[in-house]
Amino acid sequence: MGRLDGKVALITGGARGIGEAHVRRFTEEGARVVFGDVLDGSAVAERTGASYLRMDVTSEDDWAAAVRHTVDRYGTLNVLVNNAGILKYRLLGDMSPGEFRRILDVNLLGPWLGMRAVAEPMRAAGGGSIVNTSSVEGYAAAAGLSAYSASKFGVRGITKAAAQELGRHGIRVNSLHPGGIATALALDPEVAKGVDIDADAFFAALPLARWGDPVDVANAAVFLASDESAYCTGTEVLVDGGLLSGPGY
Repeated sequence: MGRLDGKVALITGGARGIGEAHVRRFTEEGARVVFGDVLDGSAVAERTGASYLRMDVTSEDDWAAAVRHTVDRYGTLNVLVNNAGILKYRLLGDMSPGEFRRILDVNLLGPWLGMRAVAEPMRAAGGGSIVNTSSVEGYAAAAGLSAYSASKFGVRGITKAAAQELGRHGIRVNSLHPGGIATALALDPEVAKGVDIDADAFFAALPLARWGDPVDVANAAVFLASDESAYCTGTEVLVDGGLLSGPGY
């Protein structure tokens, strides 16, 4: 038996990286999965048996379509994983207001729209689990990440507010906080353009001195989506190799 048998999950940003790991692990654990992405996810859908649709998380219409597709296809909706996000390192003087707003729209408005869109079908299902992706940058900001950190601090706030609001309907809302995870996005040199980052020194200083793997985050999401976490809401789960366990945190 899988840990997510009988559950229907909607996952955003599922075409690559951590989102793809979510799709793979959720289907392995027995969930029926619909995932959205602005990127082509047809290959992931073919490999996993999940259902893919193109989805921009900043669009209310796309959220309505994704929820409608999920409920029409599977009859219910039990889990939302708000995974979609964008990362860009830019020093304050090098970032435009438009770039700042775009990161907030995808990383913060997107999850808020998602929670809003799934609340009613989850109430109809008798409850559910929402997993929002924040970051270690939602705890401790870094140079060059003013927009990203603002968005991820915000995700912590909307998660805790929604946990308070939706708990009476049996809907749990928790957040994941990945550290340095080896994804194509994190390793893209264009993402860190203009900012000097010594990745080797960063990881050498961790208690678990390695890059995280996307499946490390997906395994934590499986726990939060499953009935194993039935008494957890408003919880923040760090998947950071011990980064925030050191002095000063």
